[in-house]
Amino acid sequence: MIDVIVAGCGPTGLMLACELRLHGVGVLVLEKEAAPTKVVRSLGIHARTIEIMDQRGLLERFLALGKQYPLGGFFAGIQKPAPERLDTSHPYVLSIPQPITDRLLTEHAIDVGVDIRHNHELVGFSQDDEGVAVELGDGTQLRSRFLVGADGGRSTVRNVLGVDFPGEPTRVDTLLGEMELTASLDTVMAVNEEVRKTQVRCGAMPLGDGLYRVVVPAAGVAADRSVPPTLDEIKEQLRANAGTDFGAHSPRWLSRFGDVTRLAEHYRVGRVFLAGDAAHIHPPIGGQGLNLGIQDAFNLGWKLAAEVRGWAPEGLLDSYETERHPVAASVLDNTRVQMLLTSLEPGAQAVRRLMAELMDFDNVSQFLTEKIIAIGVRYDFGAGHELLGRRMRDVEVANGRLYELMRAGRGLLLDRAGQLSVAGYADRVDHIVDGSVELDVPAVLLRPDGHVAWVGDDQQDLRTQLNRWFGVAS
Repeated sequence: MIDVIVAGCGPTGLMLACELRLHGVGVLVLEKEAAPTKVVRSLGIHARTIEIMDQRGLLERFLALGKQYPLGGFFAGIQKPAPERLDTSHPYVLSIPQPITDRLLTEHAIDVGVDIRHNHELVGFSQDDEGVAVELGDGTQLRSRFLVGADGGRSTVRNVLGVDFPGEPTRVDTLLGEMELTASLDTVMAVNEEVRKTQVRCGAMPLGDGLYRVVVPAAGVAADRSVPPTLDEIKEQLRANAGTDFGAHSPRWLSRFGDVTRLAEHYRVGRVFLAGDAAHIHPPIGGQGLNLGIQDAFNLGWKLAAEVRGWAPEGLLDSYETERHPVAASVLDNTRVQMLLTSLEPGAQAVRRLMAELMDFDNVSQFLTEKIIAIGVRYDFGAGHELLGRRMRDVEVANGRLYELMRAGRGLLLDRAGQLSVAGYADRVDHIVDGSVELDVPAVLLRPDGHVAWVGDDQQDLRTQLNRWFGVAS
């Protein structure tokens, strides 16, 4: 029997598979497509995802192939300077096309022993108290202890589960694609600057090698959303919105996206879980989708591994939905707001102008930016210190950096005084005594995903939280 089958070989499924392998869990990733897509669905990763890559020792690979840009202008395209007091060591967005992200994660997954099978489509499954029976399109039957659907917005896993996916259908369509332009780069940039004063969903961005990513509002909502637009349709809409079609030609791919917004009612049914776009879809404004999925995987991975390895405390698997469902709901809300602020209707434009004024206050700009880059996420662990439930930023410690100490995916007690103990949990939790660490609290207990599970100096309180998050002492 396979420990975990993951349906979907995108960033969410790959990240989850890597997290599971970090703990020695057997993983099979099924992907219906014959080969990785070349379509650039996402253009970059935000601070929290950058931190996650750092926590797992992958960041240097991403930095080598990406480009860092300031964080200003990410909320609804309202151009403001980046806030000055962001609580992260990575106050930038890393521009890196999704096919490169997919490739880097695939390479890492193979390195750590993930079994990835392309051209293997999951078409059905059933579950019982012992596991999940999975059926493939060619009739092959597989069995696993758990199944995770990371198979996108049209998720087969979610549909077979019968989990409701409520929300709003598309009301605004946007066309996009990769193509060559005869217009000069200077002309393209000048037109972009002018048109985006009023229409932020229109423009062309150079990708290198003579290619541009072109985006433009559609004339209406397509009746059949599976049919891509034509080049002529994109050129016509460019002329209508930008006054020029840039001499667009030779498209590599063309597509459309809407402002559909949906959130799965449940992330778990028995032994089956949903993650990434299978659990939530929303407009791509703000560039949050890929990041949200990777962060789902980072939350679920260590918990599912704990269950497979036999030490998960009661309720740990259920905490995945409890913690991540509200985060997705918040992202859906902020993308709804951002889409409203891109409308050219007078009322929406009035709200946009007001929002632009409010963002001149640094605390407002910081609040909105932290929503986009996900460093403001705080899980509800109950009453306590302001750090409780938040992810811990990277800090200097005697032996290097905090994130360097977390690469094994274990819990960590960061103890300034050395008066505490993790006796009975040494197989799951590391203990670092360091009086020089940049903390104004005696000690913090970090979960494997870097979120603060406890703050204090009382051994009995610590023991209670160790039991809550890491099970019974060995």
